[in-house]
Order: sequence, then structure tokens, then C-alpha cells
Amino acid sequence: MVPLPNLPQDPDDDLDAYAGLDAERAAARARERGWTTVRTLPPGAVITLEYVVGRLNLEVADGTVLRCWKG
Repeated sequence: MVPLPNLPQDPDDDLDAYAGLDAERAAARARERGWTTVRTLPPGAVITLEYVVGRLNLEVADGTVLRCWKG
């Protein structure tokens, strides 16, 4: 497979630090750190697996981030 040229890099960020944060604060923090898209999802949400550079996914229950991942 040929590598894709000139893809932008995701922000250098500690994703583990988002767990336990209030969802609104986590989204604001993510944007401050350079994430262009922040998506909040409920636990068990069905999503597609396409990777989007610059997107941070936040799994949120009761207003608190449970986990997050790139793409």
C-alpha cells in the first residue's frame, strides 16, 4: 500500500487525561489543544470506522467522559 502524502498530524495530546472530565470542559480543552472536530457519543453508540484526522471522539455518560480516542 502506498503511503498517503501530506496528511496533517493530529494534535499531540494525552488522551487518557480526558477520562473523568465534564463533557463540556473536555470538549473545550480538546479544541484549545488543536482538535478540529470533537464528537460526543453515548456508550455503545454505533459509529462508522472511517478515520478523520483532527477528530477526537468522547464517550460520555451522565455528562462525564468515560473514554476518548482519535479519529
